[in-house]
Amino acid sequence: MDDMPPRLTVLGSATPYPAVDNPCSGYLVSSGDTRIWMDAGSGTLGPLQRYVRLDELDAIWISHLHADHSADLLTAYYAVRYADIALAAPIPLYGPAGIADRLAGFLTNGPSRSPIESAFAVTELYDGHQTTVGSLRLTSRAVDHGMPAYAVRMEGAGRSLVYSGDTAPCRSLTELAERCDVLLCEADSARAEVDAVHHTPEQAGETAAAARAGRLILTHIGRSLTPDEATARAATRFDGPVEFAFPGGIF
Repeated sequence: MDDMPPRLTVLGSATPYPAVDNPCSGYLVSSGDTRIWMDAGSGTLGPLQRYVRLDELDAIWISHLHADHSADLLTAYYAVRYADIALAAPIPLYGPAGIADRLAGFLTNGPSRSPIESAFAVTELYDGHQTTVGSLRLTSRAVDHGMPAYAVRMEGAGRSLVYSGDTAPCRSLTELAERCDVLLCEADSARAEVDAVHHTPEQAGETAAAARAGRLILTHIGRSLTPDEATARAATRFDGPVEFAFPGGIF
């Protein structure tokens, strides 16, 4: 049952705030009985529950601490502490350095620090961090986003999924994505000259081509672009399949 390739379910892909029908960045990666919530952007906790309860997650992985990638950790904390969910153990949470204190800063409302660690077993990421979660092997690399930020490669059953998080094109992402089966890459920027911390669609295509990825899925597309425009632009630089991470999509 666990010897299955990683499957990506898109919970949301909007930026920098949820659309009416599309939450911010958040994904469920599954492989057999293994289930990882990858980024917890605003609004993603709702659709996550179509597929898995919080107490059924094997881990949560967070690329960086901008709200459109992490804000639903706050409501997840209330869910597992004060509602109908009883954790057998805190949920393993992988994220940038300082993530626990950042959550506590939002959640503490009195003289005592909110017990973040009762909900989440925090492991701070670093460049080259590796771990195994269930049947999946995770490798995280630091990427260029003007703040601590990471991309991740998830591998299982001989197949691989790489997620860029938010980043400008950078060597570490290209190396991480080398010959991956699927590259889930952000394409927030319409023009490279006005944004040095994100990909344009063309740059996403170039990263996929340089990495020799099998398939490119665009996510986190900027508000000035339509998915059709973004995928068409990326396809000018990448010869493989190019698709959009539409909410509810399974890849």
